Amino acid sequence: MPCWRPAERRWKLWAAHVRTNHVHLVVEAEARPERVMNDLKSFASRFLNCKGLDVPARKRWARHGSTRWLWKRTEVSAAIRYVVEGQGDPMAVFDAAELLR
Repeated sequence: MPCWRPAERRWKLWAAHVRTNHVHLVVEAEARPERVMNDLKSFASRFLNCKGLDVPARKRWARHGSTRWLWKRTEVSAAIRYVVEGQGDPMAVFDAAELLR
């Protein structure tokens, strides 16, 4: 079984900003935001475990997180801008293509 199958949920990732201690994402999905967040945490843990990038028993996630519905185009645009431009100084760019092969 592959570590990651990104198309299985048919979600659209509009923006992502991964920091050392938190992640911001804008995702389009036909699911409640809490479900998307919990599934993404599970997928990420499975991937890290499968690739041996972290110890399986590590507590990685806070109990919850911030989720919200974005109904209007202006809300989505503002969220994308915040995720991409509003997280402080840019960090190094990581290309996961090698890990996904």
